[in-house]
Order: sequence, then C-alpha cells, then structure tokens
Amino acid sequence: MPILKVTAYLGLMYCAAIAGAQTPSPTSYTITEAGAVPGGQTIVYRSGSKALTVNIIPAQGGTPASKNYDLRDLTAGKDWTWNPDDKPIQCGAGTFQGDWGDPFALTAEVNTGIAKGQLKPGGTAVINGIATDIYTGSDSGATEKIWFDKKDGLVLRAEASMPGGQSMTLANVTKISFATPPASLMALPPSCAGVKAPPTPAELIADETGDDGSNYEIGSTGPGSKNSCSVVLRTVAAKTMTPITRIQVAIDTQYNQNDPTPPHYVFGVGNDGTSTYAGGHVREITKAVHNGAVNLGTPPPYFMVGVNTIEPNRGADLGLVYRKCFAPTQVLLYVVKDYGTPTESGDYLWVKSGKYAVPPTH
Repeated sequence: MPILKVTAYLGLMYCAAIAGAQTPSPTSYTITEAGAVPGGQTIVYRSGSKALTVNIIPAQGGTPASKNYDLRDLTAGKDWTWNPDDKPIQCGAGTFQGDWGDPFALTAEVNTGIAKGQLKPGGTAVINGIATDIYTGSDSGATEKIWFDKKDGLVLRAEASMPGGQSMTLANVTKISFATPPASLMALPPSCAGVKAPPTPAELIADETGDDGSNYEIGSTGPGSKNSCSVVLRTVAAKTMTPITRIQVAIDTQYNQNDPTPPHYVFGVGNDGTSTYAGGHVREITKAVHNGAVNLGTPPPYFMVGVNTIEPNRGADLGLVYRKCFAPTQVLLYVVKDYGTPTESGDYLWVKSGKYAVPPTH
C-alpha cells in the first residue's frame, strides 16, 4: 500500500478504498478516535444510513473547549452541523460526496496491500484491549506501520514516517462498540428541524433532465475512465430535453493538464452569434453536427470541448471534460439551462443508463 495513498486519506478523506472492500463494513457502531490535539476526541456513531460525528476539542490557552456535531444522511448525501452548547443552537446544512470519515475507509486498502505483499507482517500487539496484527511497508523513502484488527476489519492505528523524518499519525482508535447507537442521537435538535440542505448534485441533475439523477455523472469531475469508447455529444434544453440544433461545436483532444505553458484560446464572435476558434489544437467540427448531435470519435481520458448555442452577441468558450465510458458508444449530454436568456449556462453530463443513454440515429 503506497504511502501516498495513506496520506491522501488523511488530507483528502480518501474514498476509493471502500469500493474494493473484501467484505461489507459494519453499518452500526460507535468508534472513538484520539484527536490531533491532546485530549481531543472524534466519536463516530453510525446506525444504518445515518452517521453522527462528534468532534471534541479541549480548552487551549485562552480558547475554551468546544464540540461540533455533524449528522449525515448517507443515502441522500446531506448533512447538518451544530454546536450543542450554543444558546440557542444554530444549525448549518450542506451536501457531501464520497467518503465522509468512515473509520472503516482504510480497511480495503490495507487488505489489498497485504494481498499484494506491499504490507509485510511485523508481529502482534494488543491495542486498548484488542488483539491486532502489525504490518509495515515503505514507498519512495517513506515508511508506514499499521495495527490491524482482522476480527473486526478495522485499522486501529496507522503511522507514517516521511522521507524528511516527519512522523504522522493517520488513525488512532481508542474504543469500539458494535451496538446500535440510540435513535435519539440520530435526531436533529428541534431548532434545526426546519433547516433545509441545498440540493445535491443528483437532485440538480434530476431537475435539469426530468430523470433519475443516478443515471448521470458530471463531466467536469475527474478522473477519466481507463477504458475508451466512442462518444456522441448531444445538445438539449434543460427540462424539455429537446434538441438544440443551431449550434457550433469545437474540440481539443491534445490538451495537456501538465503542460507548463497551457494554450491560450481565442474566440471571435459575430453579430449573429457565430464564433471562431483559435489556440492550442482546437478544431471546429460543426459540419458534422446533425440535429444537435455530433460524434466526437474516441477522445482521450480528458479533453476540451465547447458548444456555442448560436445567438446574437453570445460568445463561445471551451470546458474541460473527463471521459466516462459506460458503453462502447457513450452519450455525452450538453444540457443548456435557461436557453435563450442572459443567464444561459450548461452542464456536461455522461449518461450511464436510462432512456437518454441510447445514441441518436441519423
């Protein structure tokens, strides 16, 4: 298990590990972890699709002790935060994606590291009364040490030493219970009951398309898929999903995110709204457009593409799109919101399934 993946979990709340878990992680538990500040604690309560994270920060100097509660609806992707000591309690609401801080998020990565021999057995130890197997590994001059509770499938402790000698504690579980937390813990304070979280990305997509949001993936979110596919781009109006046919399309499949001197794109615009494109390796493919659709060929994992809905005094642009292949011929929608108005904008959506996943026929 490369060191970089472990540190990514610390800094970026690494989320890919869950997908490869060998056995399902528990969905009812209370797990306490030591905080970064001496005397601090993070307690995660989970009951099915709800999880409450309690961060306890002790007093430091002139700063008083504090608590922060974060209640998440794991199915809806929404969360509510508050300080129970506030008078009155003020509640914030938001949305989230990916890993939310599940203590079991490292389990699959550790299992993979053991299976591949990247983590070597290093003895056994009892941590807070729990028997653990120790594993060690190294990568690019950095070393790591894992205390793994195989019985429960949980990393109790994880430490990494970086090439410069800096030591980092990535996990330090101090207490575990697999009893279902009380239902009262998973309830919002009365003052938070009327606080609404903003729409999730899936809800926004459902509003745009009139379809199930889970049928789509946002095109601007990476990384691109490893497998390749032929891509058909369709331009449609939001809500009605009717084709927008008077468009220009341009693409740059040689754009390089790592280029120290990225291309400078230049767009000209005529009084009728038609545009010209220059810069990088951009090329216009408008002649291939038929009824609002155009074949983009087999693009690389990411590329620049632009759709200009031809309207007076409106210019063109390009946006970065990451390839997502769910079929040999994949549909990419450009969904135009507020078509024909000054607030017009658009989203690139890959169609995973549903009625819009079928490529149009000419």
